[in-house]
Amino acid sequence: MAAKSFKVVIVGGGPVGLIAAHALYKAGMEFTVLERSRQIALDVGASLVLAPSSLRVFHQLGLLDQLQDLYAEVNHKKCFTPDGHQFKDNPDVFGESKKNHGGIPSAFHRAELVQSLYDQLPEELKHKVLTDKKLTDIQSDENGVKVFCEDGSVYEGDMVLGADGVNSKTRQIMRKLALQANPNTEWDPELPYTSTYRCMWASFPRPTASGEGYETQSKDKSIMYLSGKDRAWIFLYEKLPEPTKERSFYTDEDVQAMAGRFADFHLDETMTVKDVFAERMTSGMSDLQEGICNNWGWGRIALAGDSIHKACPNAGLGYQNGIQDVVSLVNHLRELVASSGPSKRPDVSSLEKMYESYKNERWAPLGRDAAVSASVTRIHAWANIWYYLVARFLLVPNFMDNIHANWLVGPAASAALAFNFLDAEEPFSGRVAWAHPLKNVY
Repeated sequence: MAAKSFKVVIVGGGPVGLIAAHALYKAGMEFTVLERSRQIALDVGASLVLAPSSLRVFHQLGLLDQLQDLYAEVNHKKCFTPDGHQFKDNPDVFGESKKNHGGIPSAFHRAELVQSLYDQLPEELKHKVLTDKKLTDIQSDENGVKVFCEDGSVYEGDMVLGADGVNSKTRQIMRKLALQANPNTEWDPELPYTSTYRCMWASFPRPTASGEGYETQSKDKSIMYLSGKDRAWIFLYEKLPEPTKERSFYTDEDVQAMAGRFADFHLDETMTVKDVFAERMTSGMSDLQEGICNNWGWGRIALAGDSIHKACPNAGLGYQNGIQDVVSLVNHLRELVASSGPSKRPDVSSLEKMYESYKNERWAPLGRDAAVSASVTRIHAWANIWYYLVARFLLVPNFMDNIHANWLVGPAASAALAFNFLDAEEPFSGRVAWAHPLKNVY
């Protein structure tokens, strides 16, 4: 009898969970996706920005061609004060990045991207993506995993991947099981992240040319305005009275109140927050949690994306790090399964060693991006005199964007991971070579 394929139960059907589904399928493994919402592409989020280092991974999975009509390249940067005074204008802010890597950051509407990732699954696999599945518990032992949902359904597999976001139920259950097995083990706190800022976002019909990425800066408050293919988005940032680890829940009244506090802030020379907020199609609000967990897996459970790390979105690096998590984890998992003999069933000890390799590979680039994200957020919000001086003077000359692209972004981007078991033509080429080619090394 032929051995069954290794099966992963993915908790979370968002952009990280669906990329994991595609990757596992390409790696020859089975999956089931459990999404707590009643529909896959619930239109509650805002935009996601992806650089060439991420888009080439989409291409490697055969997904990029059908995404072409969904995104707009963002290349025009302006900076303003709340009264509309412009102090920076660079119409080719990512010009050096394009020379280096053959592309520039591109903005998607989150719901449209998620829908496309689902639509591009093979028809015979779409039934494996299940909605309205709220996780309640996990059993993990040497024989496999059982995942229990609120509706009484149970799903079995060889491993669980928690891609269920910043308030991950998978992370909470993994922590409980680890401490039950060894009460003396060192583990992340139940609330591992800290929020210093909150954000209100909204999407609306695009009122300006596509490809604009504007900033409005002030003390403890800032705005980002992005214009995509058909929609545009605003992100209003505000420092909290005190940092907190507790989760906050905001109502539509809170959203409107925060929009009111920013109502007269300019997004460009003439357009203000109240102008676009009145046309909003979607909106939401949350605290911006920041932090990196130390525990990335236990038993037959592993985590990816916001479940194990969270950064403020100003630098646009959150989802890109989630994609890199999936690349690293699936590369390691595929190699482990292939080396596990005829059964293709690695034991728990082998899986836990693999989790450490996964974490070690991701730790340095993730820490760097977390530091960048934190700095950008505080520069925009003039968190202290030094951040103010950086924002208003050091970063204003356009040649600083070139220095940033060549000396900071370039080396980091070129080191981005790719799947090591899939051949593909390179879609993005420039003067800086990618450290990891789109090539099957086996």
